[in-house]
Amino acid sequence: MDSSALGGLWDRVTGLQAAPEPWLVVATGLVALAAVAPRPAWRISRNAITIAHEGGHGLVAVLTGRRLDGIRLHSDTSGLTVSRGRPTGPGMILTAAAGYTAPSLLGLGGAALLGAHRVTLLLWAATALLLLMLVMIRNAYGVLTTVLTGGAFLLVSWLAPTEVQALFAYGVVWFLLLGGVRPVFELQRKRRHGGAPDSDADQLARLTHVHPAMWLFLFHAVSLCSLIGGGRWLLAPLIEG
Repeated sequence: MDSSALGGLWDRVTGLQAAPEPWLVVATGLVALAAVAPRPAWRISRNAITIAHEGGHGLVAVLTGRRLDGIRLHSDTSGLTVSRGRPTGPGMILTAAAGYTAPSLLGLGGAALLGAHRVTLLLWAATALLLLMLVMIRNAYGVLTTVLTGGAFLLVSWLAPTEVQALFAYGVVWFLLLGGVRPVFELQRKRRHGGAPDSDADQLARLTHVHPAMWLFLFHAVSLCSLIGGGRWLLAPLIEG
């Protein structure tokens, strides 16, 4: 690829897109809510949140100097990320804390990009992260779900018109922001009934000697604050209009 083509590609990725119509922002939010709130829809859509959850574990493990052995995604929407390194210390704590916070923080980052009118950059960044994660997937179901998800981002970012790209990007970010909230409430309910003894909150409690309820509070705070802050960015065209 020559320099002019590379320059054109760079301009395409980093260029600004027009602000969306207010109806599009509201409509995509309602569609995302419909994918998260009803239990039948959530049983399917939760797979995407699991990708973000386990990807968060994996990314932070690498960033903190741990060795990432692999990631598994299961059809019951559970997942497992295995890394090597010190069994205690800041790296392990940050890695364990990254799972339940990752979908919401990714949604918040995506909302910031959309608020800056960088739809294409968001889609390409998400595609790159999914490709990097695919290298570390260690089971067939995980490969399938990651390929399908990454393929959707790739097709939309390459082939879809600008309006469709915006529709897709806003829907994804709304879904991450809304979908990041529900798993924390589910975890809280399971622990109340004696379930999930090895949850991320319980692992963090053993690592830090801080009660699991405090870690649940942190997960709630991150997810709800991200939803509020990200929602304000996404709804800015409606508010300003």
